[in-house]
Amino acid sequence: MNFHKPGARVWVPDGCSQPEAFQRTTHLGIGAHQDDLEFMALHGIFECYNSTEKWFGGVTCTNGGGSARTGIYADYTNEQMSEVRIKEQEEAARTGRYAFIAQLDYPSREVKDPKSPHLRTDLVSILRETRPSVVYTHNPADKHDTHIGVTIATIQALRDLSGEYKPERVLGCEVWRGLDWMPDNDKVVLDVSGAEELAKALNAAFDSQIAGGKRYDLAVLGRQLANATFFESHAADDMDHAWYAMDLTPLIENPELDIAEYATAFIAKFMDDVRGKLKK
Repeated sequence: MNFHKPGARVWVPDGCSQPEAFQRTTHLGIGAHQDDLEFMALHGIFECYNSTEKWFGGVTCTNGGGSARTGIYADYTNEQMSEVRIKEQEEAARTGRYAFIAQLDYPSREVKDPKSPHLRTDLVSILRETRPSVVYTHNPADKHDTHIGVTIATIQALRDLSGEYKPERVLGCEVWRGLDWMPDNDKVVLDVSGAEELAKALNAAFDSQIAGGKRYDLAVLGRQLANATFFESHAADDMDHAWYAMDLTPLIENPELDIAEYATAFIAKFMDDVRGKLKK
């Protein structure tokens, strides 16, 4: 498969052919940065981990060159940092038994550029080859501009597909902003109970970020615990780890829906809920 960036690469952990790796994929994660998949799409990774019929495929859109760096990585150039991040992502794919990991090598500035069509085109190619049942990506209420760029490109790519290529479900997952604020009957609760050890192993692959002063490994598990504990106030917990997502499937089923209007409608519901409780 030819991508727009010459540095783009696809790696298949178990060594099967790339076409076979794509065709066996049932769950596809599309993330902005190295480690985003492991945080936001753990549900899909875990569901496929010990299955012979389900396979998780991953797409990381950026090259990782702009990552934060301190300690032993403090003097790394962007090119050196990019190579470290790419290898870390491949190690996570090996640990998680992914069908494949595609790293598309875009700089963040291009992902955020609404005039650049290339990421969208690359994603269309991957989606046509994989035809997943479930797609995990960032949610449109995320506060990271690069995440939003990936969300928009993913939605646009999915809208470009003809009916037989469209997934059954598209989920916009929390990363740089939680989705606890969404009304409970609107949020998608992804039960990741039992995946704690896998999550630790996946997160440990990204040493450059942990050593670089961002304890994502602790923060992600903390959010999982908090989500599970604070989801229901009047009953014992049904799960001990949970991740939240926004259902983006309606945006794919109806291309006429405005993405901003769709996302902010949930915010309006949250505002109405707060106002209603205070008025009571």
